[in-house]
Amino acid sequence: MVEAVISRVSGPVVVASGLEGAQMYDVVRIGDLGLVGEIIRLEGNKATIQVYEDTTGLKPGEKIINTKRPLSMQLGPGLLTSIYDGIQRPLDVLRKQSGDFISRGNIIPALDQQKKWDFVPVKKKGAEVAPGEIIGEVQETPLINHKIMVPYNVSGQLAEISDGKFTVNEIVATVKTGNGKVDIGLSSWWTVRTPRPVLRKLPPESPLLTGQRVLDTFFPVAKGGTAAIPGPFGSGKTVTQQQLAKWADSNVIVYVGCGERGNEMTEVLTTFPELEDPKSKRPLMERTILVANTSNMPVAAREASIYTGITMGEYYRDMGYGVALMADSTSRWAEALREISGRLEEMPGEEGYPAYLGRRIAEFYERGGKAVVISPEERVGSLTLVGAVSPPGGDFSEPVSQNTLRVTRVFWALDASLASRRHFPSINWLTSYSLYADELSIWYNSNVSKDWAALRKEALEILQRESELQEIVQLVGYDALPEPEKGVLDTARSIREDYLQQSAYDEVDTYTSIRKQYLMLSTILEFGRMEAEAIKKGVPTAKIGALEVRKLISKIKWTKEDQVEELINQIKGSMEQQFSSLVVEVTH
Repeated sequence: MVEAVISRVSGPVVVASGLEGAQMYDVVRIGDLGLVGEIIRLEGNKATIQVYEDTTGLKPGEKIINTKRPLSMQLGPGLLTSIYDGIQRPLDVLRKQSGDFISRGNIIPALDQQKKWDFVPVKKKGAEVAPGEIIGEVQETPLINHKIMVPYNVSGQLAEISDGKFTVNEIVATVKTGNGKVDIGLSSWWTVRTPRPVLRKLPPESPLLTGQRVLDTFFPVAKGGTAAIPGPFGSGKTVTQQQLAKWADSNVIVYVGCGERGNEMTEVLTTFPELEDPKSKRPLMERTILVANTSNMPVAAREASIYTGITMGEYYRDMGYGVALMADSTSRWAEALREISGRLEEMPGEEGYPAYLGRRIAEFYERGGKAVVISPEERVGSLTLVGAVSPPGGDFSEPVSQNTLRVTRVFWALDASLASRRHFPSINWLTSYSLYADELSIWYNSNVSKDWAALRKEALEILQRESELQEIVQLVGYDALPEPEKGVLDTARSIREDYLQQSAYDEVDTYTSIRKQYLMLSTILEFGRMEAEAIKKGVPTAKIGALEVRKLISKIKWTKEDQVEELINQIKGSMEQQFSSLVVEVTH
């Protein structure tokens, strides 16, 4: 038998010869250090491998061992609160073993192999079980109850089921099937490139509430939906995604830092353990998994980190949870694909990206969705995908942005000019869109208010009208405008400054409930309507701008949720009184 050896090294790509019986996507261990790699091309007994670790010092002739299994993940209790690298190695354990710098060839189990978990059966011995059925539960964190499920291809009679404390590798149940007995442990393995199957996908019906006013009101994403946040450097992609990870209405959050700078991931790692979940007041990390793959980590591992993150997301969706996955940023993953493609000497597509870039991006986003998962009771789970895109120079016409926009249904366009004016979140309300808005209007009408869709439409029309008037203002100046147009600009400014601008660092303003959003917007628009009426009766805009109630409206966003209704009632009473006084003053 010929020993498999390295025949060529080109950066993160290694060519091996003598690999008999190898299959595509088999994981191999390379060289004396045993670096982790994955076969991405086969020609006869030659295999091309992308290496997920630094290949410095590798030389032809070093041996290669084929593990004969694809890149897989161990899924089970202990995933939540963990911080992994791209190939699911726990970084805290890795640091203890190798210090501040990751040593190469270190393979560490993803889950703690010694920790014992309390397994509580929900099925009795002798019960008939079907694929996806929940046979027991483990309280993984105070926020999440981890469900132990029957594997997809297993059905039969529960021959044994135990109660007590077990490690992730111990057997807790045995199913007697037509082909013999199958053991079920607390953990299972799954190939990361294979999507976990579902019975059927469901249409979007409810929004993923984020507490960010510009998103929830104007450009909502559905639970199980897909959204893209493209924007140039410094426009606030990471802060927006971190806000979503902190406040989104999801049971589980998977945050993938894919090729971003180390300081951005450091911020996530330091702030998330200290934050508390707004509903349960427990630490936010108890429902969060972090996958950190920074820009100085090996390029090829970026692809693995994307698949690692989404596989964990699908696993919790199958338990019936709502999961939100943040990928920051898919552009870095695309750059890794471009580098590997270049090393493979493939024919380049647009801007040097591989011709299959669009297909890879589509395959990733298609793994999201709200679905009926494989289970006898037809459990429903959702996986919402939010991908940041970093187009060079903020050019949305480049291939990664365009291929992402083809498959995602929400476009949150970050604008560098808004960011430079310190308007955050710097999402441009004229170029962004949500294709879920009409479908979700039924939910908003029945859960928030019957006039929600009308308010949203009215506010967007005012902002659109403002942008048209701005061109005239630049030519003739604000003072030369007719009074009604000045009124439109005033209302638009109030929507922008008092509603759309939101501070991520203020403890009250960082999160706004959907009820408070409705009260805020309806009050601002009501003031705008009264202003328009007063202008018709001859009241100048300068006098309206000086009204006391105008200052009260700007205070709503800094007001705590339990005090908002009281302030709104005060504003509405004052508004009518002050406008009436103004009209009387002008007409007499």
